[in-house]
Amino acid sequence: MIIKDNKTFFAPELFINNGVKNISFYEKAFGATEQMRFSNDDGSIHVVELSIGGSIFHLHEKTAKRYFFPPEEHNATTVCIGLFVADVDEVMTRAIRAGATEITPAQDYEYGYRQGTIKDPFGHYWQIQKKL
Repeated sequence: MIIKDNKTFFAPELFINNGVKNISFYEKAFGATEQMRFSNDDGSIHVVELSIGGSIFHLHEKTAKRYFFPPEEHNATTVCIGLFVADVDEVMTRAIRAGATEITPAQDYEYGYRQGTIKDPFGHYWQIQKKL
């Protein structure tokens, strides 16, 4: 597990459906690297820790806890993950080629950001952005 100088940091846990084995989308789209993985007997993911540019997040299979669920289960989400990058258009293009769905195209906003939104193959929304 990555520890950042004993400082507090944000590490979201994204829930996915049970039985998922292939999470190459995150490497192809965002350059994520796998830090650790716990697999089920069939090789599917129980939990995996990924890093994008030193920031970590986890993918976790659906559990019996009723308050955590994959967004696909309800065709909805309660969070959009903001990912700051150097080139919004390039990352959006890579993500779409890797299997994401474009929700809003990349564009400049009057509040000083360039942003575009995609939905990943597991139903999670990502706002790809940079400060102008």
